[in-house]
Amino acid sequence: MSKGNISEVAQDKYLVPALERGLLLLGQFSHVDRKLSAPELARRLSLPRSTVFRLLMTLESMGFVQRAEGGHDYRLGLAVLRLGFEYLASLELTELGAPLLERLRGEIGFSCNLVVRDGRSIVYVAKSSAPTPFTSSVHVGTRLPAHATVLGRVLLEDLTLDELRELFPEKHLESYSSSTPTTVMELYELVQKDRQRGYVLQEAFFEARVSTIAAPVRDATGRIVAALGATIPSSRFEPERIDDLVARVRSTAMELSRLLNYSPEKMQAMGRVANL
Repeated sequence: MSKGNISEVAQDKYLVPALERGLLLLGQFSHVDRKLSAPELARRLSLPRSTVFRLLMTLESMGFVQRAEGGHDYRLGLAVLRLGFEYLASLELTELGAPLLERLRGEIGFSCNLVVRDGRSIVYVAKSSAPTPFTSSVHVGTRLPAHATVLGRVLLEDLTLDELRELFPEKHLESYSSSTPTTVMELYELVQKDRQRGYVLQEAFFEARVSTIAAPVRDATGRIVAALGATIPSSRFEPERIDDLVARVRSTAMELSRLLNYSPEKMQAMGRVANL
């Protein structure tokens, strides 16, 4: 038996099937599938209904799921939300970024957001909302498709074409607006232009009547770890302010990057050494 096989056997020995099934069950819920029935969960997980029922009873007793109106479907419970928010609040990125978002929002008068990437999705980890009649559908914890959002485009800039193809193996990308890239190559070319520009500014890329300005946040290694952006309702879009808004968003993103020990000067010096 090879060392790799021994390692796999040892790993399997310590796996807890019931815990694994429970976590897989929780992972079936999303912003699209907010409510699911026991039969549907059994079908998705290829498990007997009796097993799914026991899992649901256990998770319900702990507050991780709760019965929806009518009693036949289930939805995520407050225990899941508490875990998520406590995790987000524990992130150094969030702790450092939240006051910067508040300051930026006060300066420009528009809602500001900080997001990270989780696979093919972006997740909002901090938000500072401006008082406005415009009602946003996003809040801390909201997940949106990375390839179809301005903030997501920023978070994909570091990926190579091969890495993008691995992340999006399908031939055609799901479209959310007329601006959504339809292929991986189109997406790659778009984010490379974004990377060269250093920021993204686009109207109605994901949501109609909304413009977004976004810039990358980098860590000590130079890797993009978050995207910081401002959301501007079209009704309040003033072309003469754009240069100032872009500068303020980029400056705030760079300030957060420096707090995460990013140094563009150090990265440039390392690049010069590598090229020798």
